[in-house]
Amino acid sequence: MKRALTVLVAGLLSTTCWSNQQPYDFPTLGAEYSKYEATVIGTLPEVQADLPEGSPLKNRRIEIFEDREVPEPFFFDAELGYSTAWQDDEAPLVFLIAGTGASHSGKKNTDMARAYHHAGFHVVSISSPTYMNFIVAASNSGVPGHAYEDAKDIYRVMETVWDEFKDDIQVSDFYVAGYSLGGFNAAFVTKLDEDRKVFNFRKALLINPPVSLYNSISLLDRMSQNIPGGTDNFSKFFDKLLVEVGKAYTDSDNVEMDGEFLFKAYKAVNPDNEELAALIGVSFRISSASLIYTSDVINKRGFVVPANVTMGANSSPGAYEIVSHQVGFTDYFHGYFYPYYKEQHPELDREGFARSMNLAALEPYFKTTDKIEVMHNVDDIILEPGEIDFFPRVFGDRAKIYPKGGHCGNMAHKDNVAHMINVFKQ
Repeated sequence: MKRALTVLVAGLLSTTCWSNQQPYDFPTLGAEYSKYEATVIGTLPEVQADLPEGSPLKNRRIEIFEDREVPEPFFFDAELGYSTAWQDDEAPLVFLIAGTGASHSGKKNTDMARAYHHAGFHVVSISSPTYMNFIVAASNSGVPGHAYEDAKDIYRVMETVWDEFKDDIQVSDFYVAGYSLGGFNAAFVTKLDEDRKVFNFRKALLINPPVSLYNSISLLDRMSQNIPGGTDNFSKFFDKLLVEVGKAYTDSDNVEMDGEFLFKAYKAVNPDNEELAALIGVSFRISSASLIYTSDVINKRGFVVPANVTMGANSSPGAYEIVSHQVGFTDYFHGYFYPYYKEQHPELDREGFARSMNLAALEPYFKTTDKIEVMHNVDDIILEPGEIDFFPRVFGDRAKIYPKGGHCGNMAHKDNVAHMINVFKQ
């Protein structure tokens, strides 16, 4: 039986101001609504959109860099995994970008694919640039997190996939959507396309994107402090959680990182809000550990793996994995990410560099185009107070702000799915 934990979240906090909403029913399991519970559990069946069962996606692999030498520990990631779902006749095509540390075939991308394919779209699903396979196979630098460089990497993947299939399918228009960090990425990809003009995206939908990457990763790191005993107690807390969750499964169960797993985790642990925040922090700490370990092995910078250590195909991460779990996203920014780019651009100022990884950097563009729309929640859990107001202020009626749902917890809600489809049907 596979056992693991990944809370499929990543995004923002919330404050005031939601607009253009009809009465919105979003039930949760607890007697009182909790934005943390909404984030972890997601949409309950009684308000989910009615979509076909199963996934329409077909998993595929493709080479992005012909001459890339892949470190031995990642030999299985030399080609980029992605997935597609085609219509039989001419149709619009939507690219879907996953959130922090998530795969192209993760539940949220699969749910979006089900919705868009059912509505008549071709679909191409792409992993987050922070996902291990993407870092190894498709990142130019192997140092993800740079808004503009990640956009170039994603766009290169889109071009490569399109070249693979452009003679096999008929496409009327191109669209792009992403959730969480993927929504943030989609904004910068759309801006890049204004210059490259390969796709001339007709519309882009940003679902629960962060405003400031640095603010959001700082909030996520602080959630890890809710782990009993602090982040130094990560391994013990994580192992105990897996034992408790494992009791909810039989040996024959196939455990996937989906809503059912999270539901059982919630029921097994019966956490309060602080513990729910710890679960969210743990999930992101797992993502950051994978990102940091992968990037460090590729670039040999000696951040968690000594630069003089050569990892082989059968090498175990061992102690390096333990070290990686003690390192948060903000540690990655200050100790690894910023120094890497500072070496290439000595004029870089640390605070200014952090501020540049921000949707506000594209505000002039957002105000001059009507092709970008936003779907968000007032109570999204990793936006700083007041940041939610950025969206109605900048996007006006192109921002659909729901009163509840936590971070991406309501993506499968019937109203949200209907809106997702309508944005691209207009």
